[in-house]
Amino acid sequence: MRKAHTLAFVLFLAAPATQAGLPPNGYLDADAKRQERHRVVFARSTPQAIRFSTDDYAERDRIEALREIYGRTIVKHDIELLRDGPMRAEGTLHALPGLGLAFGRCSGISRLQRTPAHIDSDDLVLTVSLGGGRLLIQRGREIAVARGQAVVASCAETGVVTMPPASRFISFRLPRKAVAPLIAEPNAHVAKLIPRDSEALQLLLNYVRSLQNPHGFANPELQRLVVTHVYDLAALAIGATRDAAAIASTRGVRDARLRAIKADIVESIGRADLSIAAVSALHQLSPRSVQMLFEADGSTFTDFVLRQRLAQAHQMLVNPRFADLAISTIAFEVGFGDLSYFNRTFRRRFGSAPSDVRAAARRGSC
Repeated sequence: MRKAHTLAFVLFLAAPATQAGLPPNGYLDADAKRQERHRVVFARSTPQAIRFSTDDYAERDRIEALREIYGRTIVKHDIELLRDGPMRAEGTLHALPGLGLAFGRCSGISRLQRTPAHIDSDDLVLTVSLGGGRLLIQRGREIAVARGQAVVASCAETGVVTMPPASRFISFRLPRKAVAPLIAEPNAHVAKLIPRDSEALQLLLNYVRSLQNPHGFANPELQRLVVTHVYDLAALAIGATRDAAAIASTRGVRDARLRAIKADIVESIGRADLSIAAVSALHQLSPRSVQMLFEADGSTFTDFVLRQRLAQAHQMLVNPRFADLAISTIAFEVGFGDLSYFNRTFRRRFGSAPSDVRAAARRGSC
């Protein structure tokens, strides 16, 4: 028999803490004992993000932790736990103005049920399955969502999500009033599958993954830009109007493609054969299109590659783990084929020779 619990289990946030009903200090209850219990969560969080794991709590406190941390957000569910095995949940939740974003994983949960008592907004929720899949039941439809696929659900309607024993996902909460003008017939896309081969969906995933760093949401201006780009890409994935698609192609899509290209460059930075032709072929673009993306960003492909190689070389020079590597070896490791060119560009970039940077780092660690 399944164990049922009525919890406010939320997979995303839709507003900064003060807008979501949380007090300015980030705590969810005035009671000192509860504040202390949740201190570990917020100590590992940023003003725009909450990092949560049930591992931070004794098993007897995990249900309450979920209720307290997520209970004052907009979306609520009844949760049924699997009979066998412990419940476990962890993730990072970003609360931006007009956007909720969550990277999460959970296990031991049987299903999430949204009843009439939980309905308090008409927002749309776009969930992408990264592993395990799920089954959405809404509007009398049953939508099986496999790995790499996505589905849109409406917060204005009841529904059920049946969960596998373990799952990974990314969820987006999109205010209907903000995205409805961008989507052709928004209601027609509720409880409708988005295939894994959707180019817009892949661009959206690559874009938000590139934001998973301490500076991903560094300032209000950047946050607004991120929200705009997510709206563009989500609308394209769901089904954008012609005008919205035209705007997105010069805004959200362009930025998402550039971020994906930069991520691939960084991953392959040590390859001496890294070239604009190879990167263009990987992303199914012409070399000129890639050049134009960098030009719109105020840079060039060559400059970006050079900066990344020099930055990685600098990191290796000051890291004691690489103290036994010759400077020439480091230069070749990060993709330089000419040692003289490496030394010259390194000095121009950092104002010191590689050997001086390494020596200064050694003196500082003594």
